[in-house]
Amino acid sequence: MELVAGCYEQVLFGFAVHPESEACGDHEQRWTLVADFTHHAHTASLSAVAVNSRFVVTGSKDETIHIYDMKKKIEHGALVHHSGTITCLKFYGNRHLVSGAEDGLICIWDAKKWECLKSIKAHKGQVTFLSIHPSGKLALSVGTDKTLSFLFCRTWNLVEGRSAFIKNIKQNAHIVEWSPSGEQYVVIIQNKIDIYQLDTASISGTITNEKRISSVKFLSESVLAVAGDEEVIRFFDYDSLVCLCEFKAHENRVKDMFSFEIPEQHVIVTASSDGFIKMWKLEQDKKVPPSLLCEVNTKARLTCLGVWLDKVPDTKESFPPAAQPSPVSKEQSKIGKKEPGDTVHKDEKQSKPNTKKHSLAGDSKKATKERGLVSTKKRKMVEMLEKKRKKKKIKIMQ
Repeated sequence: MELVAGCYEQVLFGFAVHPESEACGDHEQRWTLVADFTHHAHTASLSAVAVNSRFVVTGSKDETIHIYDMKKKIEHGALVHHSGTITCLKFYGNRHLVSGAEDGLICIWDAKKWECLKSIKAHKGQVTFLSIHPSGKLALSVGTDKTLSFLFCRTWNLVEGRSAFIKNIKQNAHIVEWSPSGEQYVVIIQNKIDIYQLDTASISGTITNEKRISSVKFLSESVLAVAGDEEVIRFFDYDSLVCLCEFKAHENRVKDMFSFEIPEQHVIVTASSDGFIKMWKLEQDKKVPPSLLCEVNTKARLTCLGVWLDKVPDTKESFPPAAQPSPVSKEQSKIGKKEPGDTVHKDEKQSKPNTKKHSLAGDSKKATKERGLVSTKKRKMVEMLEKKRKKKKIKIMQ
């Protein structure tokens, strides 16, 4: 298990989690966070992070997505397609990555070959957040155009991938999340959480936090963890809309949270602008505040958080056709087929690939060359060419 966190200072931190022996007499397991790596690949602050069973990907204000192989501890390359800050990254199983950015695009990537399968104009403004339905049939995104966009993915080969419909909302939302069952979703606007029913697309309730919300996580189908521009984290009952408990987690605003379960324990991890990453053990009764398992001070202003669990169950690659909700607007984004030149591949006749690795700790300056990837040095050249040619299509080089 490893905690990964990005920061304003352009660094990605990695901390290995080591369980200690049981404390004397209390029979509670303790944890220790050991610094594993710090990596400075981006040229601007980190804005998003996502993990699957092998890779960690990071998005940045430098408009690139970097890939890290956690098992080999090497930089795997970078993806260049978006123009503007990468605002959100989500893995679906171990085969697909979905990215959103300020250019209004949502891109779906093959996480094996690292090729862009689809690029969809989901918003007229910036994409601020996206969430994938547990079944994989729908993806939700919100943007600065005061809309909620439904991306219909009938199967994950995405031949039919398209914008299902667009729902207008009164204000710009900055977070959207599906419930574990997928029957409901929440849309966050400033300090308010609107709860929507999927079958009716209508609001069934609203939770109001004291300050602007920065992160929400479903701890169960009925309990929602809410963090914001304050030191406190609150647990809300999703049905009654009542606050079950609140506790002081940090000395500054909480920027991100991550929740996961391991045998006999349910854990929530928090990252704050105060530089601390903390692990908390959740109680079965969510009216009881969680207990602190361990913490580490990165001495940086943290922005995003992920947990690499090594073993993430893969998700089925295809599903039966999804029941499409009644569209509010049938405005559909234009999706073109992949054109020759969208992806630059290495020569098929090349005898042997370059097997030199790029250490996450920065021991080597040569990145592993993989099809569909671009090294840090070549990325700069690609970005320069993109600006000169003013192209908006993908530039993925090796």
